[in-house]
Amino acid sequence: MTRPTRQFILCALMAGSALLVPALSLAADWTLDTLMQTLASHPANRASFVETKTLAMLDAPIESSGELRFAAPDFLEMRTIKPKPQTLMLQGNQITAEIDGRSHQFDLRDHPDVAVLINSIRATLNGDRKALQRDYTTSLKGNASNWKLTLTPLDAKARARVNSIQIGGSEGRVQTIAVQQADGDRSLMTIHELPLQ
Repeated sequence: MTRPTRQFILCALMAGSALLVPALSLAADWTLDTLMQTLASHPANRASFVETKTLAMLDAPIESSGELRFAAPDFLEMRTIKPKPQTLMLQGNQITAEIDGRSHQFDLRDHPDVAVLINSIRATLNGDRKALQRDYTTSLKGNASNWKLTLTPLDAKARARVNSIQIGGSEGRVQTIAVQQADGDRSLMTIHELPLQ
């Protein structure tokens, strides 16, 4: 797997976290358990996104936009529309990436360093705290109207790629996803929930 392809896949799957919470509880006791229970009660989500990536090799940030879809337990799709069409689809252990008109397929079992990241994102989307905390340290701050969930990979190979993922929300909606990569590259995504089709 080439570095640009791997970077696209990792960024896209981290961005999949944007689908986390369509309607979070505004309960006073806002805990990780509350968040996980809310996630588990929403097995499918759809959202539009605008993402800004800041890469060390480029002088200016890159902006892209498109749509995200998730369906429990293991389907995730990121369809970029602008600046050029690209699609990343995850089903089970199979990743299919359509980049520049070419289709690339990968098996997660052949890439354990990527698999640990993907499985942790899946655990988050499925509201599976046990699986999430097997691969990440978690920190949830704030309350239901202004909260931030920070994920830090436990696996050294995963940390060599991604330092942290920070998901921010307000009034029960995910608004931002920030991914800080180990090489200094970073992305910030803004998300708007869409009705399921």
